[in-house]
Amino acid sequence: MRTPQEPGVATVVAAREGDQRALDELVAGYLPLVYNVVGHALSGHADTDDVVQETMLRAVHGLSGLRDPASFRSWLVVIAMNQVRDRHREHLHAPVGDDALADLADPGADFVDLTIVRLQLSGQRREVVEATRWIGEDERELLSLWWLEAAGRLTRAEVAEAVGLSPQHTAVRVQRMKAQLDAARTVVRVLRHTPRCPGLDDVVSDWDGHPSALWRKRIVRHSRECARCERAFTDLAAVEGLVARLPLVPVPLGLEVLPLPADPATLTGIAAQGTAVRGTTHGQLTGFAKFWASSAAKPIAAAAAAAVVAGVVVVVPLVRQDDVATAAAPLTTASIPSAPPASSQPVSTSPSATSSSSPAPASTTTPVPATTQAPVVAAPPVRPVARSAKKGVSTWHFDGVTRAIGDVGAGWYYNWATNRENVAAPDGTEYVPMIWGAKTVTRANLDTARREGTTLLGFNEPDLAEQSNMSVEQALELWPQLQATGMRLGSPAVAHGADTPGGWLDRFLSGAKARGSRVDFITLHWYGSDFSAAAVGHLKNYLEAVHARYGLPIWVTEYSLMDFSGGSVRYPTQSELAAFARDSSAMMEGLSYVERYAWFALPADKPGTGLYLPGGTPNAVGEAYRSTTS
Repeated sequence: MRTPQEPGVATVVAAREGDQRALDELVAGYLPLVYNVVGHALSGHADTDDVVQETMLRAVHGLSGLRDPASFRSWLVVIAMNQVRDRHREHLHAPVGDDALADLADPGADFVDLTIVRLQLSGQRREVVEATRWIGEDERELLSLWWLEAAGRLTRAEVAEAVGLSPQHTAVRVQRMKAQLDAARTVVRVLRHTPRCPGLDDVVSDWDGHPSALWRKRIVRHSRECARCERAFTDLAAVEGLVARLPLVPVPLGLEVLPLPADPATLTGIAAQGTAVRGTTHGQLTGFAKFWASSAAKPIAAAAAAAVVAGVVVVVPLVRQDDVATAAAPLTTASIPSAPPASSQPVSTSPSATSSSSPAPASTTTPVPATTQAPVVAAPPVRPVARSAKKGVSTWHFDGVTRAIGDVGAGWYYNWATNRENVAAPDGTEYVPMIWGAKTVTRANLDTARREGTTLLGFNEPDLAEQSNMSVEQALELWPQLQATGMRLGSPAVAHGADTPGGWLDRFLSGAKARGSRVDFITLHWYGSDFSAAAVGHLKNYLEAVHARYGLPIWVTEYSLMDFSGGSVRYPTQSELAAFARDSSAMMEGLSYVERYAWFALPADKPGTGLYLPGGTPNAVGEAYRSTTS
């Protein structure tokens, strides 16, 4: 999906081999793409230009290690997203001073305003752009990529590679992000409407005026319940159609880039020291520097060349030595990839890319003169959270539930209900509602579920008398009401025998197909009575059999080790359970057709297979499950 303005593979090859004219063309051709990715992801924060510069510097320096020239664009986009995430991590723990507040308030740095003005947007297109202020940080990163996909500038495979997920999981994330964006569009509408609803004025009476995900939720909740404001939900055009024909936002002439020395070692030395380049003239530029200064015919880089000729000081963004050293390393979620797998094929179901945390930058220890002061004992390091979009938990309320959901690194959770009830989770953790049984199929419950999420789980263990206890025919009769929500639907979750011909699930899916009903994925429960290492293989065999029979994605919404064969439930030891939690979750991360999985259960407030003790502290099993990442 390369656009005519973007140089092709031949240019990448020539630039990699040292052709200065090709390198000139390559960076000038791809700078608008990088600027738009970063601009949308950072919502035009004042750091946008710095992150763009950093991305281009790293790409130029790492180009020689790029093994597949055809993958240049996806490689470049991954570098850009890694820099965006680095910026988010650095600012997350940074103290907020006057300078930071000034950056956030700088209207000249607002990418939303720049987009509206430069593309002369109006109507619903303008609303979409303004709504991007109201979505969360993670969703904004995905939006920055999906926006360019919708505009025909990136492929879904490139988007998936940049976020470190399979195309299938990326599609799920995109749907969730679009739902948030549509909700944010209604926020833009009701806040702009004059005269404003008095009830809305009460809701926002203590709002500080800064868009946020929290205030989006509050305003949307009011709008859904208010007869006057609910009209904002009507007449929303499909966002894909609004974005599809939008051009890229032009790169501002003030975006200055650094003239680079021909010798990579010189680049590394300059970058490591944060050195400024002063008084350089066009005639003094050599090697890569000529590329940056010889672009008078290219408006994108002309301002930078002029700044160099005039002797303007251009500050070099800091390049960490460990990042430079990994320029040819395999892709991780926080390092620079130099050879990602080339992928410009249509979307397909494939295993999630395994990602890992980037090692901490190497530090140089400076000798300190001996003193008579007592040594300072360093605080324990903060443990990184191993996050996974697949990994989830089933839970009920207990002391420390919010802390536990965040600490375990779950991408989603559910509580067998249509709403969160008293189970709060950190921002960015998806809640998935459920219609538990026949008695919960009511208009009020379905409306609540639609407000709470974009995916709906079907009936809970209808094949067991002590659970929802439903016949296949009853479930089929009620299913159209779940389908009418427009949500993505998971099948009823049978307790066992999902792969059995003529079993409860088999008859339900056959009946749904005959009636033209929709089932988007299979929902499963599994409990193993073999507590040995073979349990992981038993679970995998079951999943493979179910997938082979129906060919649909799978969500494992309850699973653990429990033996129900005796008079009472028998549980494994903590060490047996911890080994299974670690190995089974890693196994499912590697299965492309398993979209989600959730351990039973998060709380360890009673004997069983729980992960977290009251107060939100993990036990040995929780530590093992916590270690799983995508």
